[in-house]
Amino acid sequence: MSGRGNCFDNAAVETFFKSLKAELLWRQTWPTRRQAAAAIFQYVNGFYNPRRRHSYLGNISPLAFEAKAA
Repeated sequence: MSGRGNCFDNAAVETFFKSLKAELLWRQTWPTRRQAAAAIFQYVNGFYNPRRRHSYLGNISPLAFEAKAA
């Protein structure tokens, strides 16, 4: 992305991890690492990517954005 020392390099990833922690990880515990990994996979592929509203899309979900664009 940009040069060394630019604080905006990790902004998108840090925002994602904040959302993951606040919306999933801090609310539950899992008995095994495998169950935690499955829950994270489901969160990312079943909620965050398709249905969660994103500010860069005008606070609508990616599915709604794609339907609107089609």
